[in-house]
Amino acid sequence: MTFIQVIDCKTNQADELNRLMDTWIEATQGKRTATHSIVGKDRADSTHIMEIVEFPSYEEAMRNSNLPETDRIFREMVALCEGEPSFTDLDVMRDEQLNKLLVRSFFEDVINRRNLDAVDGMCTADYREHDPSQSSYDLSLAEAKSENREILEAFEPVITIESLTAEGDMVCVRLSFKGRHVGTYQGLEATDREVSGTGHATFRCQGGKLAESWWNTDDLGLMQQLGAIER
Repeated sequence: MTFIQVIDCKTNQADELNRLMDTWIEATQGKRTATHSIVGKDRADSTHIMEIVEFPSYEEAMRNSNLPETDRIFREMVALCEGEPSFTDLDVMRDEQLNKLLVRSFFEDVINRRNLDAVDGMCTADYREHDPSQSSYDLSLAEAKSENREILEAFEPVITIESLTAEGDMVCVRLSFKGRHVGTYQGLEATDREVSGTGHATFRCQGGKLAESWWNTDDLGLMQQLGAIER
């Protein structure tokens, strides 16, 4: 179970404390078990600092605490603070990265369920799509819907998300797809051939909606499977 530790302190030496965190990261390289660390400053009180550290489990957090480097850095941290820092230990009950949920819904609802109109509610009004296989590398939402409709009708693809990674407002997807060539695609009449391939897509999210996307799929492999290009 993911474990979170919240460290709460008061200090007039926030810059020194931040440099101390850099020292800890360098000193524990290859040893620490922490996977994510966020340090925040209270907007209402610049002396109030909180650090939120994530671990795979409570046991891993204890391993991290027992590192000699962690003990040394903690003693230096206390010296910079006004009083002893407080610790809150949390077992994570729910962890949802909402941008990842949005992207997953895009693939399930729009592509796999063929509900292309669902993008109207998922995307910003100024959404832009970038895909070298399309007529332009900079498509508006309406243009992207039109060109992607041809793909959905031509291949009836089913996409499997192989991995999904999020950082900030960006979500990166590694995917695979399967389908059958049942309709005209870029002037090529239906061949009824089964097709499959892999690809990557990156999405930029804004305000709970998709604002931009970049796509790369194995278009050469697709054309070879259709017999349009020799292997």
